[in-house]
Amino acid sequence: MQAVDQEVLTQVCLWLREGHPCWLATVVATYGSSPRPVGSLFTCNKKALVVGSLSGGCVEEDLVEKLVNGELASDKPYFMSYGKTEEEATKFGLPCGGQLDIVVEPLKALDDTHLIYSQINSVLNQRRSVRRTVRLDTGDTKIVETNTYAPLVYQADSNLLEQTYGPRRQLFIIGTNMVAQYVAEFAQKLDFRVTVIDTDQTNIDSFPVSGVESVCDLPDEVVLRQANDQNSAIVALSHDPRLDDMALIGAFETPAFYIGAMGSQRTSTSRRDRLRELGVSEQALTRLHAPIGFDIGSKTPPEIAISIMAEITQTQYNKN
Repeated sequence: MQAVDQEVLTQVCLWLREGHPCWLATVVATYGSSPRPVGSLFTCNKKALVVGSLSGGCVEEDLVEKLVNGELASDKPYFMSYGKTEEEATKFGLPCGGQLDIVVEPLKALDDTHLIYSQINSVLNQRRSVRRTVRLDTGDTKIVETNTYAPLVYQADSNLLEQTYGPRRQLFIIGTNMVAQYVAEFAQKLDFRVTVIDTDQTNIDSFPVSGVESVCDLPDEVVLRQANDQNSAIVALSHDPRLDDMALIGAFETPAFYIGAMGSQRTSTSRRDRLRELGVSEQALTRLHAPIGFDIGSKTPPEIAISIMAEITQTQYNKN
């Protein structure tokens, strides 16, 4: 899930713990162009304090006004649709042809309700996944831990909303060169948690991208220790076979959804031969994206980084 959505769930938990009721809104369907995907979350309380995003502004303003003024007062989840007409889409700043369906849940500051969201946040903080099921006719909510991602399910006829919350995507970058710097920057903009790994402390200390975790350690040990879920991606960019091959051998032991290594076709062929000699199986090698990234004719570090992040993004969505 995206960082902003996890922030929503964290804020819900904080408000409920402090005794403040609030509302949780979930995007359950989109039609045409939409600023935010299905599953996006938004919360507000009676003081009109908000966290999250549904559309980018106007929808949220209208929803908050209705909620705070009591226009949607209810003890049960409430369905709303924005953008059914062209005039309405224009009013709420939705893209041409865009329509947004949301479910709004009133959350009371009860011990049972707080416990549910406390447990959700605890699971997410441990980089595990949890599925939340809501009966829309009663508001009854159940949660269960899961190892399987499932798309959001909204069934109006069955009064059912079911959504899986998983940990934020994380990217492990081996190397600190210019390509690594641009990959780190672009990955953060795509909402990845970024860890940069190098065995040279000087390189780690001088890495110019802020907001990343920088680790001076053997790359295989780091990925084995931290890339422990299917929301992890690992890219070997150092151009040093000793580091990159070591990282890849560790990466093949993880459930990472993407493993890639930078280099030409010739370099990639030689790398596969070395890995075979080191005991890596053919099945494991099928997971390796090398040469890394889409072939867009990229030459410069930022162009190469774009091709890498494009392939990672496609692989992530194909996985889901």
